[in-house]
Amino acid sequence: MRLLEITLVLFNVLLLGWLTLGRPQTQRGWLIGGGISAALLLIHAYVEGLRWPMIPVYLITLWAIVGGTRLFFRSAAKAARKPQRRWKTLVLTGVGAVYAAISIALPLLFPVFSFAEPTGPYKIGTVTYHWTDSAREEKFTETSGDSRELMVQIWYPASSEATGSPAPYLSDPTPYVEGLHEFLQLPEFLFSGLKLANTHAIANAGLADTETKYPVLLFSHGFMGYKNQNTYQVEQLVSHGYIVVGIEHAYSSVASVFPDKSVVTFDSEGKTGYEQMKYSFMDRRNEVWVEDAKFVLDQMEALSADDPSGLFTGRIDLEHMGMFGHSFGGATTVQMLIEDQRIQAGIDMDGVLYGEKRIPADGLKKPFLLMSADDTLKGVDQTSDAEIAALRTDRKEITAYYNELFARYEPVTAGGNYWLTFKQSKHMSFSDLYLLTPLFEWMEHVDVRGTHELINEYTLDFFDHYLKGQPLQYLNNNLGDHPKSTLQQGAE
Repeated sequence: MRLLEITLVLFNVLLLGWLTLGRPQTQRGWLIGGGISAALLLIHAYVEGLRWPMIPVYLITLWAIVGGTRLFFRSAAKAARKPQRRWKTLVLTGVGAVYAAISIALPLLFPVFSFAEPTGPYKIGTVTYHWTDSAREEKFTETSGDSRELMVQIWYPASSEATGSPAPYLSDPTPYVEGLHEFLQLPEFLFSGLKLANTHAIANAGLADTETKYPVLLFSHGFMGYKNQNTYQVEQLVSHGYIVVGIEHAYSSVASVFPDKSVVTFDSEGKTGYEQMKYSFMDRRNEVWVEDAKFVLDQMEALSADDPSGLFTGRIDLEHMGMFGHSFGGATTVQMLIEDQRIQAGIDMDGVLYGEKRIPADGLKKPFLLMSADDTLKGVDQTSDAEIAALRTDRKEITAYYNELFARYEPVTAGGNYWLTFKQSKHMSFSDLYLLTPLFEWMEHVDVRGTHELINEYTLDFFDHYLKGQPLQYLNNNLGDHPKSTLQQGAE
């Protein structure tokens, strides 16, 4: 919970106890308590914003004010204290305790989530771009001649003198909330925290002058994800001196909101269930993402040469560029390592290796780290009939799918590269999603923030070594099986 929420909840729960057990009979006590509560509520509403999990807490304020007003109009005779039977006291106590528990539980179960404080020396700035690739026709629109449009968010090391309000997690959250509700088939209220969450970034802050140039990392989200779905990871990297470029792959993201407020959402091309997992479909779809990444790299080169705002001119280290991605974005990272010489190192977070090109038997010839959730690697033997039925396929097809999956994974560590598997983790453990509510952690039996911390440690260690030339701290010391992870390295 946020600070003012905590204050209001604590005060109102105590107020509830006093009003139900102490039973003040003068309007003064009710109105003083209600007045203080109302003042706290108004400050909370102005500073933090109202939200639905706090409704039981807000109703305590209303009850105190209404009760005090009601007493004001009662005669002194009627206001005199009447003895209350013991059973009524017990009932009131029980009801009050249950109501207090609900008032505390709802904001805890559905918080406005926050991100861990980044550990690096830099503040974080951010800016968002709308870029159009006039050389590519948009295949997902009905109008012939439409060009491919992308929303891209850049986070960068900010000047130590930068000031300003924290940037919101999502500038236009409603389409994303609606999209996640539809995609995950979960109640929309579970995603309400997206509308109020803030980040550590400051919009349009000045670029830090500690270094002349900063290395670049592209980030590619997952299928039906969004450009800032890994903010926990992005902020940590930026605080340690990286420029991170988040690509939102329009029509494959859960939503994209363009500057004119037009919204485009995920286009399934008529595919559902297992049809969306087939290699023939996903390999072809991945080609669009690879071209998106190449185009964004071209734009970064243009910004480095001559940024109209002056922010990035001459400040981007084009000689040291890497890429990381989650799920389908991880697959895109592998394809970029194969196809584009500008990407020198990459991390795939739990991505099936979709794409037209395969990792050669002797490896990628570039530094690469595959991160996997142990749940992802469970294989067909641990896939239930219910899960297969939900995909509208049969065990034979799923068996063939997993056989191909592991065949594509086989050369991952060749040439000295790494494969890191996190125990008790799920596919979405690599994103911000599970931060929305602790219910996700309990239902999925995962440690979200603990996994995020490990991901950040290995991500930073990998890029610091291969893009900045710093000594390895984790990858060379943690090979083998450990309580929370297993790390493999192939022969060089």
